[in-house]
Amino acid sequence: MPKARRSNDWGFPRWRGYEESREAATVRLCDRHGCEEKGDCPAPKSPNNPDRWHFCQAHAAEYNRKWDYFEGLDKEEAAQRAKAERRDNSGYAEASHYGWTGSGDGSRSDDEMRALELLELEADADFDAIKKAYRKKAKEVHPDVKPGDEEAARQFQAIQVSYEVLRQAEERREWKG
Repeated sequence: MPKARRSNDWGFPRWRGYEESREAATVRLCDRHGCEEKGDCPAPKSPNNPDRWHFCQAHAAEYNRKWDYFEGLDKEEAAQRAKAERRDNSGYAEASHYGWTGSGDGSRSDDEMRALELLELEADADFDAIKKAYRKKAKEVHPDVKPGDEEAARQFQAIQVSYEVLRQAEERREWKG
């Protein structure tokens, strides 16, 4: 007579979720040497290659920072690929005019995000916070405060450009809304 096995359900058939059990789950580790984190972010080993690395989030971000999608393609092939990407993704851009999202959740452009970073603000900063940070930073490096300082003049120009990018973006949002 076979030995009876104990149930995982303790008499309650729907006590746990589907396909849950006591067996150990296999976890893929990050492919970065020496990393013991869970490798749940696939990244291509090379362009047009189906093989993937599996990194943790930190190493995936490091890997993607210098990733060039068009590496190995000549200018014509890169232009054709970019055109096809824009064509295939045009439906997503079309939906952006509905304004379902607010700032800080993907609705800001890369230029806006760089401008916010320069002003040391979070992605969800409102325009009043932007004005306040701009004035504070501009006062610190204004050419009248630091005459003859080329680095301060360069920083002042960068701050002005950042503010202008954010101001125009705010005007576009008000106009759409």
